[in-house]
Amino acid sequence: MLDRDGFRPNVGIILLNQKNQVFWGKRIRTHSWQFPQGGIDRGETPEQAMYRELQEEVGLLTEHVRVVARTRDWLRYEVPDRYIRKDARGHYKGQKQIWFLLQLVVLDHALNLRASTHPEFDAWRWNDYWVPLESVVEFKRGVYELALIELSRYLPRPELRTRFLHQGSGPSESFSDAPQHHPSPPH
Repeated sequence: MLDRDGFRPNVGIILLNQKNQVFWGKRIRTHSWQFPQGGIDRGETPEQAMYRELQEEVGLLTEHVRVVARTRDWLRYEVPDRYIRKDARGHYKGQKQIWFLLQLVVLDHALNLRASTHPEFDAWRWNDYWVPLESVVEFKRGVYELALIELSRYLPRPELRTRFLHQGSGPSESFSDAPQHHPSPPH
């Protein structure tokens, strides 16, 4: 399903752990690392697609995460011709994405790269928030930067989260009301 400009509707997922590190997945049988992402099926909302992709790619269910924020508008990137199937050239230009910032509310062992019969990733790790900009494939870098910058203002403040966790309660909606920490992208 392409829009009239040749862009496929898609969602991107930035998954945070309790230290505000981001999930970084290695594409199966490649040396490419990326955030979870995937197409929006006909009739799906971006949020429905996000939850489906989250389950298919990393095995997480709705109750395993809290939606912190999403991008206001579509972010687009063009895919170079060498990555496009010959039969799609001229029609398909790239992806237009809505990005979601999610907070993991369970332990890491809930992550399961083999949740689907067609796994996307064969390894994963936690990275500091801005590290993906250094290693994502070049044609996605601009969109990653726009998404990370826009969503960075919603990052939960670690010192508040630590205080809540020491009191015996897990992450809660109160974080969205807390003053926001504004990390700067690397220069």
